[in-house]
Amino acid sequence: MYTPPFFKQDRAASLRFAEERGFGTMCAFDGNKPIASPVPFYLTYAADGTPQAAFHLARHNPLLQLADGAACWLLAVNGPDAYVSPDWYVSPDQVPTWLYQSVHLSGPVRLLSDAELSVQVDTLSDKFENWLLPKKPWTSGKMTAGRLEALKKSIVGLVMTVEEVEGSFKLNQHKSDADFAAVANALGDGDADAKQISQLMRQTRPQLFADDTNTLERTAP
Repeated sequence: MYTPPFFKQDRAASLRFAEERGFGTMCAFDGNKPIASPVPFYLTYAADGTPQAAFHLARHNPLLQLADGAACWLLAVNGPDAYVSPDWYVSPDQVPTWLYQSVHLSGPVRLLSDAELSVQVDTLSDKFENWLLPKKPWTSGKMTAGRLEALKKSIVGLVMTVEEVEGSFKLNQHKSDADFAAVANALGDGDADAKQISQLMRQTRPQLFADDTNTLERTAP
């Protein structure tokens, strides 16, 4: 992934972002064309600290034919994104751009055993059920054993050994304070993704928006 220095994220921040997102696009090359599938995943770490991305695919997914434990795959994990109009800048002669968060994890992928798949299914559901608290988490124990085992036969567990971590968070870090604040304020009036980008920008340079916070505090009932 091409990443200008202004936007480059360190390894720890990139892995933290990927784990928090938990959803991405897994890509591989079959020798003729790229193949990709969207997947939920979670990160684990080997004894030596190497990150591992655990996921599963439908048994008939063509990606499975490429999981030889040697070929390098790519997991692209994206966050919110938003278009930026040149009209929003204070400075003249700006051009349209797009702000975003993206992390790429890459490495070889191997198949899991049936026992490992069972652990993975439970771990994955636990991860995302916890997002819904205080709802009582769903667990595979709520299913009849026969039904669960039948469904597991239709999927195959895999794990990527993450050898390379690349992170790019393009949030206008290279712009002046005036332009940065103007764009963040404009995005704050946009759709859900634009509002998220605006909030991330505000967290990057909170001093620029201190007056906004103080005004809200003074006018709060």
